[in-house]
Amino acid sequence: MRVFKFGGASVKNAEAVKNVGKVLETFGGEEVLVVVSAMGKTTNALELLAKAYYNGDSNKNELFKEVKTFHDEIIKGLLHTIDSRTYHDIDNLFIELDCELENTPDKNFDKIYDQIVSYGEIFSSRILSAYLNETGIKNRWMDAQNFISTDDTYREGKVDWESTSMLISKKLKPIVKKQMVVTQGFIGRNKDNFTVTLGREGSDYSAAIFAYGLDAEQVTIWKDVAGVMNADPKKFPDAIKIDAISYPSAIEMAYYGATVIHPKTIQPLQSKQIPLFVKSFLDPQAKGTVVGVKKEEEQLPPTIISKGNQVLLAISSKDFSFIVEDNLSKIFNAFALHKVKINLMQNSAISFIVCVDNEPEKIEKLKENLGSAYTLQVNEGLELLTISNYDEASLNKIIGNKDILIEQKTGKNLQVVI
Repeated sequence: MRVFKFGGASVKNAEAVKNVGKVLETFGGEEVLVVVSAMGKTTNALELLAKAYYNGDSNKNELFKEVKTFHDEIIKGLLHTIDSRTYHDIDNLFIELDCELENTPDKNFDKIYDQIVSYGEIFSSRILSAYLNETGIKNRWMDAQNFISTDDTYREGKVDWESTSMLISKKLKPIVKKQMVVTQGFIGRNKDNFTVTLGREGSDYSAAIFAYGLDAEQVTIWKDVAGVMNADPKKFPDAIKIDAISYPSAIEMAYYGATVIHPKTIQPLQSKQIPLFVKSFLDPQAKGTVVGVKKEEEQLPPTIISKGNQVLLAISSKDFSFIVEDNLSKIFNAFALHKVKINLMQNSAISFIVCVDNEPEKIEKLKENLGSAYTLQVNEGLELLTISNYDEASLNKIIGNKDILIEQKTGKNLQVVI
């Protein structure tokens, strides 16, 4: 049994969806679960729609029309002979979303976000499923929310593994054994039957959750790159593909910001020794990268992970007290309360310095929370580099003449904020 995950780039337009069909055609007759992301940049568009709805902005209807038109164009390019009932099922999803936008907004924006943004995966999975059936690749569409149970942490849902594993094993596995199933990434459901998303770019994680519950033989993430690269080829033209990597090394790379795999993806697979393949949907026959080899078998060149749009926060107490246990407890509680994730931190006697993603709304709330007791200095427009297996010559080439604001070395990893 295999789990395939196709991201937004693989279904960004009608031609891309047709290519997914060609990839899946080669696995006809096998036990396959297909997990699909929202099409193209739909998640970004729905995020804007969610904000406009919450704020009562006048452009709400225009944003909705843009999302609908985008999907209508893809449908026109795909579903030529589809029966009217299936087409109306897809069209009804847009009616549901439109009705959602007519309701009075909930006070909890994160809850609103999940109810609206999750439609992207519903749209894409229904369209892909209908197209595959039309072209003879028989499959059954299933709602991921019927199987992935979460808590109430909107936008960062925590999986109830006991309930989720039971539902997948008892309810979904028998269906996948009979026919291909198409479902969504990124989303689950809480006990109150509200949609909860699993975190931005969480479809990889969904694939791992399903693989865990299905006891799958392997997972394949289909990307528009040849596999896991040792650096972002858009920033480092001489980047090369990593052929094989261990679970621990993959976890480290994802944690430090490598965007090719979602950080939460690896551990569920590691627990059941399910190998993960990262392959190109543009060249399905190529070997790609395999994640899950033994540490001594991995082939790791120097790796460079870049995270842009970073902010450096320097926090010091106004009463001249040291930044030790009492102050650190207050500071960490504030970061947890406002869901500000720390990418790098350094502590001295009189200051606490952290590097975080630039999320202005969260950072403003954090500053309000800490502002009465602490002085906060903010430095924006920075980049965080995590470099492994490096030598001094390559390091000088990577950093060049940029100013290093923070430097931290842990084991084989060097992190610098520049």
